Amino acid sequence: MTIGERIRAARTARHPRCSQEKLADELSVARWGKPGFLDRQQVYRWETGRRVPREWLPFIEQALKLDLSGDNETDFADTVTSVMALGGSDVDLNRRHFLAASAAVGLAALDLPDAEAVTRRANRPGPVAVGMGEVAAVRTMTTTLGDAASELGGGHARHLAVRYLTVDVDRWLNGRYTEKTGRELFAATSELVHLIGWMARDEGNQGLSQKYHLHSYRLAAEAGENELAATALRGLADQAIDLGHIPTAVRLAEACEQRGRKLTNPKALAYYRNTAARAAAADGDHTTAAQMLTAAQTVIEQAPARPGQSWASHYSHGRWAHESGMIHARLGDLDAAEEHLHLALDIHGLDRRRTRAIVLADLGHVQLKRGDSETALATWNEFLDCADGVQSVRVNDALSNISARLPQIPDTAAVQELKERLAARAT
Repeated sequence: MTIGERIRAARTARHPRCSQEKLADELSVARWGKPGFLDRQQVYRWETGRRVPREWLPFIEQALKLDLSGDNETDFADTVTSVMALGGSDVDLNRRHFLAASAAVGLAALDLPDAEAVTRRANRPGPVAVGMGEVAAVRTMTTTLGDAASELGGGHARHLAVRYLTVDVDRWLNGRYTEKTGRELFAATSELVHLIGWMARDEGNQGLSQKYHLHSYRLAAEAGENELAATALRGLADQAIDLGHIPTAVRLAEACEQRGRKLTNPKALAYYRNTAARAAAADGDHTTAAQMLTAAQTVIEQAPARPGQSWASHYSHGRWAHESGMIHARLGDLDAAEEHLHLALDIHGLDRRRTRAIVLADLGHVQLKRGDSETALATWNEFLDCADGVQSVRVNDALSNISARLPQIPDTAAVQELKERLAARAT
C-alpha cells in the first residue's frame, strides 16, 4: 500500500464517520492548537497520492496511531536529502538518457514547503562546524559557474556544479550550524540548485531541469527567501511555456508574481512581471500581457544599471528589453519587437556571447517577418559569429530555425554564404 492508501485505510478503520474534514481539523489542533489550518482537500490530496504530507507525518501518525516509517521512508525525505539524491543520480546519469518533462512536476512546486526544515537541522550533531564563510563559498562558486555558463552555455560546466553540490555543499548542510546560518546556507544552496536547473535546461534535459527548479523553490521557501522562491517559480513557468503546458505556465507565473509582489527590488519585480506577460501572451490573453508589460517597464526604469547580489538582481535592462521584444512579437507588434531587440543589443548591451547570440537570432526572425530579408541575413551572420563554441540548446534551436526559414528567401549569394556557414557548423 502507498502512504496515501494507508492513511485512508487507517482513517476509515478508526470510525466510518471519521471524514477527511474531521481528520484535517484534528491535525490542525495537534500541530497548531486550533482547527482551520488544514482543509479536507489537503487530506484528499494525500490519500490519492497527489501530495506528500512531509511536515504532517508525525501528526498523522499521532492522530491515526499509525507508523508510516519503514519501506516508504525515502519517499518523504526532507528537501536536502531529496536534492542530494537527485544530484547523485545526475552524476551517474547516462548522457543520452533524458528525463521527460511534465506539467505535474512544475505544479508540485506549489505544495507546502517544510516550514521546520532549517530548525530541525540547526544545532544538531554534525561532522563539521559551518559558518558564514562556507555560505560565502557557495555563493562565490555559484557566481563563477554561472558566469561560465552565461558565456559558453549550460552544457560546459554542469557536471562541475553537480559535483560541488553533492560533495562540498552536502557536507556543510549535514554539519553543525545555527538557525541564522542555516537559513543563509539553505538560500545559497537554492541559488546553486537553481543554476544547475538552468544549466540542465540549456543543455536540453527539460525533465531534469524541472526537478532541480522544484528543489530550488523548496529550499528557498524553507529559508524564508521570497525572492529566491519566486525566481524558482519563474524558471518553472518559463519552461512550461516553452514545453506548451500553457495552463500550468499561467498558474506558475501568477504564483511567481504574487510571491514577489511585496519585494522592493525593481529588477525582481520586472523579472516576474515579464514572466506573467509571456505566459498571458502564450495563453492568448493580450490584455493581461499588455498590463504586465507596462508594469514591468515601469519598475525596470527605476532599477540601477549595475547588477545586484541576488539572481533576480542580475536581470539586466538588456534582458528585459529582449524578453519584452519577444512578447511584443507574440502579440503581433513587430515594430515594438524590433525596437526592443535593438535596444537590448545597441543601448543596454549584452556582454555574454550566448545571450547576445540568442538575441541576434530572434532579431533576424523579426526582421524576416517584417519583409527585410537582407538585414535578417546580415543579423544571422552576426549570430553565427557569436554562437561559435557555445553549447546551448537554445543556440541549436536557433540554428535549426534559421535553416528552416532560408528556403523562404529568394536565392542570392548572401543566402548561399549563410547556408555554407550553417552546413560547416553542423559538421
